[in-house]
Amino acid sequence: MRILIYSTYFPPVQVGNGKYAGEMASWLSARGHEIRVVTAPPFYPAWKVMDGYSGAHYRRERWQGIQLWRCPIWVPRRQTGLKRILHLLSYTLSSTPVMLRQVFWKPDVVFLMTPPIFCALPAILTARMAAARSWLHLQDFEVDVAFETGLLHRPALRRAAVWIERQLMRGFDRVSTISRNMLSRLAAKGVADENCVLFPNWVDSEEIRPLAGRNTFRDKLGLADEVTVALYSGSMGEKQGLETVLDAARSLTGEPSLRFVMCGEGATRKRLIEEYRDLKNVIWLPLQPVEVLNDLLNLADIHLLPQRVDVADLVMPSKLTGMLASGRPVVATAMRGTQVDEVVKRCGIVVPPGDAQALGAAILRLAKENDERLRLGDAARNYAVNHISATSILSEFERTLISCTAEQ
Repeated sequence: MRILIYSTYFPPVQVGNGKYAGEMASWLSARGHEIRVVTAPPFYPAWKVMDGYSGAHYRRERWQGIQLWRCPIWVPRRQTGLKRILHLLSYTLSSTPVMLRQVFWKPDVVFLMTPPIFCALPAILTARMAAARSWLHLQDFEVDVAFETGLLHRPALRRAAVWIERQLMRGFDRVSTISRNMLSRLAAKGVADENCVLFPNWVDSEEIRPLAGRNTFRDKLGLADEVTVALYSGSMGEKQGLETVLDAARSLTGEPSLRFVMCGEGATRKRLIEEYRDLKNVIWLPLQPVEVLNDLLNLADIHLLPQRVDVADLVMPSKLTGMLASGRPVVATAMRGTQVDEVVKRCGIVVPPGDAQALGAAILRLAKENDERLRLGDAARNYAVNHISATSILSEFERTLISCTAEQ
């Protein structure tokens, strides 16, 4: 089967969409499918085009034997609503001719991984011209997130954006997303039930696993064995609500054996470092190479998963899978009944979004209760192995993909 993957993010990006798009492409290629990818130069999560790549030129390359086209994209240094729209439009416009060229390759499936939904139209056009099936995969509901987080404001603009999103979604043969709660939201957006597919994020539980012995990151950071580490690792943007974590850290400055490690890049990182520069119990690390991801995740005694209340069930944090596979408990901020709540309450503690006091109390409780940490960590590992392993999820996805093409 010939599968054309259309994703703004792709390796060497190793977070979120980039990580999953790369792993999916590699897995399908190893299964004998022909894969092509149309993508952008790597720029996320630092919001700067990576050294060795250009945001202004087209580039053709091979990655693990897979043909890639990287298309120009404008990356603003500072994000605003208008700049974000122009950023997305720049890639949509530059990638459309490359997508349409793939019609002559005659793909069986055109698979669009979003965000951004801006790319839906060229994906649909390419699929129809090639007589291929079209598949939209949503990692989050970006239109809703943009308005709920205040990146975009005007009610008239929101009504227009929601209408356009609805029409585009209905143009795909299949629409998938990563959690059951997010899947139920698709119906409200006009997607027929028979076209909705659950395609959750996964984890390679052999690659990400609990490690015994001294952790290399502890040595680098000079942390003694008795120090409990609460780790946040991931993108540092508006929707993460990282102020809640740092306010919790402020409330726990009197706990000498507790340290917060904040690792990652993103639009809010510099501002947060400046605003919380007085905190001596917080260590800031840049985004780490994928080669040391397992060591980094094993640095944690407690993983932190903050979310803003206004994006509940609009996103399902992709970072959660690695947290669970590392065999450490998770403290999350989430509303009751959300997908994050349903997963984390099995292997950690869930507190209300934005409640720094409750978050601090939960972290302190696990920091002082070693037996509870170990019990919840074991539960996290068992959930990862039994419910979100890469092999089981990607195998089911492949079966659904084949079934979809058989309908033609």
